[in-house]
Amino acid sequence: MTAFETTRTTTGFSALNLVSNLVASIASWNDARVTRNALSKLSDRELDDIGLCRGDIEFLASRA
Repeated sequence: MTAFETTRTTTGFSALNLVSNLVASIASWNDARVTRNALSKLSDRELDDIGLCRGDIEFLASRA
């Protein structure tokens, strides 16, 4: 009689996790880039209207 192991552990190295983390990192970097570019195009007055200053742009982009 033969038995097959049908369960797999989730510990250890996984290429799928590596690729998933890489894609998530790239998506996060791109979101920050898009946010930074959009806010940088606004004038000082427009930034003031939404309660921001030029110094806030990098902080907000890093949280995106």
